[in-house]
Amino acid sequence: MQRFEGRVAVVTGGANGIGLGLAKRFLAEGMRVVIADNDDVSLKRAQGELEGIGEVLGVRTDVADATSVAELRDAAVARFGAVHVLCNNAGVGGLQRFARTTLATWQWTLGVNLHGVVHGCHAFLPVLAAQDEAHIVNTASMAGFVTGPYMGPYFASKAGVVALSESLAAEFATEYPHIGVSVLCPAYTATDIRHDERNAPDGHIPRSQSDPDLDDRREATYRNIEAGISTADTAELVVQAITERRTHIFPHPEWVGYFQQRAAAIAATLD
Repeated sequence: MQRFEGRVAVVTGGANGIGLGLAKRFLAEGMRVVIADNDDVSLKRAQGELEGIGEVLGVRTDVADATSVAELRDAAVARFGAVHVLCNNAGVGGLQRFARTTLATWQWTLGVNLHGVVHGCHAFLPVLAAQDEAHIVNTASMAGFVTGPYMGPYFASKAGVVALSESLAAEFATEYPHIGVSVLCPAYTATDIRHDERNAPDGHIPRSQSDPDLDDRREATYRNIEAGISTADTAELVVQAITERRTHIFPHPEWVGYFQQRAAAIAATLD
């Protein structure tokens, strides 16, 4: 995409963190923005903050529910008539042992992080396809390229987002050449994800209760997150990637080295 002014962006998880940073950056470009979030209080606060910058609509949305995402699409089109940029950004974290992770937590994490992206792409594709140019940005993580202990659902979901995004980018290059696809893969970014459990579903046991022995490790992770790159800097990279139609967005390019080390270690086992 080469033109942003007057266009319409939809951002899920738009009331906080990276999503809010994206919304602010798009408004600064002269876009009209729809923010979606499943937290009413945060959504109202964010909408009030953003209305001082430009034209914005807030829509309560559960991205894990395909019907809810379809309603988000309909609300966006009803208000603004089109959608040109879709950011499937909503996500939750997680750090606990596999043996202490309930199936409800697995369903919640995959439902938001992976199925939420699928639902967004599926619901909005006909609207994006009807425009002269459009772009999808799916938020994954460097966790989509590297792995480690205690974060099985998160790693699995983010690897899925990377694979889906790369597949769509290749497919749409032929099927919908006017729709670009990018996957955002940050590492530590200054967000409020430590509070992601506030809207967790029934059956999810809070991590501090299910696995208190990992509290120190979780706290260290949260400190790294809060000291990370700003959401404004991340949003700037996203706008550049949309303009340049780049598939991968790496706010922390130094982390790509860990992925290369992983690939090398795997390759070494084949010798």
